[in-house]
Amino acid sequence: MSEVRVIVPTADQLAAIKYDSDGLVPAIVQDDETGSVLMMAYMNAETLELSLTEGRTVFWSRSRQEVWRKGETSGERQWIRVASYDCDGDTLLFRVEQEGGGACHTGQYSCFYRPFGSS
Repeated sequence: MSEVRVIVPTADQLAAIKYDSDGLVPAIVQDDETGSVLMMAYMNAETLELSLTEGRTVFWSRSRQEVWRKGETSGERQWIRVASYDCDGDTLLFRVEQEGGGACHTGQYSCFYRPFGSS
């Protein structure tokens, strides 16, 4: 793992994020080196700030209703290299250094391993 990078957003940048009625915003996670989309999860204001402060992805688990640090039990941590938000402020993008074998709980490197159509 490379060094932890802390990202310090401005108050205006944090204020630009638009959370849904449940207080959540989608967060897309992309491999910084390859550009592959690894996964999508949700963040609330707390987990966004934790992610930026800790330099690793921290999400809100909708099923467990709790803070979830990616890789806390599996070791498949994601170290944030770049964090950004889209033009509408309603989607986040994290470019990460993926630690371990991958992002998906199934053991796949990416959660997006099932294409539509026949091969």
